[in-house]
Amino acid sequence: MKKIILSIILAVATLTVTAQIKVEVSETVELMSILARTAGYEEYSNDLAGQYTKDTEAWFAPYKEHTAVALARDVRANYGIGHERVMNMAIHLAIDNGKIVFTGSVQELNDGWQNADLDDFVKRLNKFYKDTRFHEFFEQHRKFYDDYTTMYQANVMPAFHPEWFSQFHYGTAPADRFHVVINFTCGYNSYGPWRQLAGQPRDLFAIIGYWIDPALGRPRYDASLLFHEANHPFVNPLLDDAKNIKLMENVGPRLLSLHKSSVERSNYTDWRIVVNESLVRASVVLYMQDAGYKMEQCMNVLGAEMGQNGFPWMFDLVGTMRYYTAHRHQYPTLNDFYPEISLCLSNYIDNVK
Repeated sequence: MKKIILSIILAVATLTVTAQIKVEVSETVELMSILARTAGYEEYSNDLAGQYTKDTEAWFAPYKEHTAVALARDVRANYGIGHERVMNMAIHLAIDNGKIVFTGSVQELNDGWQNADLDDFVKRLNKFYKDTRFHEFFEQHRKFYDDYTTMYQANVMPAFHPEWFSQFHYGTAPADRFHVVINFTCGYNSYGPWRQLAGQPRDLFAIIGYWIDPALGRPRYDASLLFHEANHPFVNPLLDDAKNIKLMENVGPRLLSLHKSSVERSNYTDWRIVVNESLVRASVVLYMQDAGYKMEQCMNVLGAEMGQNGFPWMFDLVGTMRYYTAHRHQYPTLNDFYPEISLCLSNYIDNVK
């Protein structure tokens, strides 16, 4: 059976279209990240950005008791705001003539934000933006931002094929807009939020962390992080579907329970997150194969997921999802294939036990 799965994994197509997406830096992404850091969110306090980290600490340390920072602590303690929820808010903010405004739909915000007083939050955030002279800080580091985004554009973006994601998940031509944003405050962490503005295509964000590799003494360029985050806006909504929840409501908790110690190292404490992360990570391997990466590189990523990242069922899942790509006439979308994904994970659990 393993040989059959491996042969399916090896059956790949090669992408030829190159991406024309400009890598960005976002003032609202940095604003929310630095607010979270100042409020003591550990996932935004990795201190891996060299001089930029030092500059951030020196500039914003005097504001640790600011009214906006106090509220950031409160919403974390009371509503579980952190990690991707910080970025979920960041992409729904805009700066209009020096004022922070909320854009889009409140319904798109992650659950924790639904219970917060958003008017009060935006009001205090505006005060933080003004009192800290945030825009001045941001502009002082413009060259630093631009230098890195230019290098990322040259080193990573030629391997990014946005058309693959829509075709793979939906079986249709791309109807969404991708945005690749570097987050200079969140270190190892990266996120994949999305938004839907009225009358506009859906905006998909791959927010990629910046860090200096201590061993190399220079920034790292990990293209697989980009591929990973680009899959989240397609994968995560599948588990909002009632029929898919029903398929996974027994499988997901069993999977989490079986590998609780390993997945919780990455703060994956909810079975829904584990299921979504599984599909995203398997999709990354398939993407790399289709994008023409060497088989050794693909297998290294697969091996890392099965070993150090704590997803030992990934071999089975990648093989199952490669079957999906070979039978699109039967399964036009990944949503149509979801029962087979549930079965794959259930079989893995039964075999381990």
